[in-house]
Amino acid sequence: MRDVSLLISVVGMTTIKHSDRGFSSDRMRRVVVALMLLEALSLAVISGLHLSGVIAGGTKPYNPQAAGIAEAVIGVVLVAGAVMAMRSPARGRTAAMAATAFAIVGFLVGLGFTISGGQPTDVAYHATVLPLLVLTLALSVRWTGARGRSGHAHA
Repeated sequence: MRDVSLLISVVGMTTIKHSDRGFSSDRMRRVVVALMLLEALSLAVISGLHLSGVIAGGTKPYNPQAAGIAEAVIGVVLVAGAVMAMRSPARGRTAAMAATAFAIVGFLVGLGFTISGGQPTDVAYHATVLPLLVLTLALSVRWTGARGRSGHAHA
């Protein structure tokens, strides 16, 4: 929790109000949405590279065409989750968490195929974006740190 508190203070949120529904703050929501859109953009680029054949090769079970399709689907799901998060803070938070969890599972499956027969570029991409997805999910989950009587989180 201390690491999350440090990250939050670096991002600029020194206190987070407790909320039973939705994101803990509009700023947190914007950060999560920005991360989701950045991840979706990276997926669109890598998907295009796979589907166009720029990133090709590898050995079975790795298949660049299938990887490109999977990356496109994950990207669309992330964009949908981000749109929901912006349109409906309460229900959108759940959509953002579900979309990000879906992306994490997809990345773990993809990493398995990539390690088995993909290119080093693909392994590096998965190893870079997967922690970012985990961070996005962690930021979208309700703040559960210790709270004082005022309802504010303590660093």
